[in-house]
Amino acid sequence: MGTGAVALAVVLSGCSDSTDGTPVGSAPSGTEPDFPTTRPSRTTSAPPSAPPSSTTPIPPGAQALTPQDGYVYIETKSGLTRCQLTADAVGCEAQFENAPSIDGFPANGVNLTADGTVTWIVGNLGDIPTVPLDYRTYTALGWTIEASAAGTRFTNDGTGHGMLVRIEGVETY
Repeated sequence: MGTGAVALAVVLSGCSDSTDGTPVGSAPSGTEPDFPTTRPSRTTSAPPSAPPSSTTPIPPGAQALTPQDGYVYIETKSGLTRCQLTADAVGCEAQFENAPSIDGFPANGVNLTADGTVTWIVGNLGDIPTVPLDYRTYTALGWTIEASAAGTRFTNDGTGHGMLVRIEGVETY
């Protein structure tokens, strides 16, 4: 056997179809791929709760948006922001200009719960069946939605907590 054949035999003797050991997974990074999906991405472990009963009157002239399986999906008039509403929270996705960084990626989502908790996320709402908004006032699942050229304002009718969402940033109250 020549020197090259011996070297090849030594290299190949270390190859195997299996690897000893126990596989260990890593925690998810919280990011999703940036390509569209074919259905809404949402957790289905528990159905959303019913809208809170509120003594806050529906604003005059507000248009009620009809939920689909406990969710309302909207898109701003500009088409730059999409949101998913439940009785408990509003989550919006956009290419925000001044978003915080999460795991080295700029956040493209913000979630506000009815109690005022805000969470920035990196993710994709997927192919949700959005209702395009015009510049006017809407109601859905215990939230008042005021859409204007200055941004879209979401206010929880029961708690008064809310956020103004626009590409330039998000303001909470």
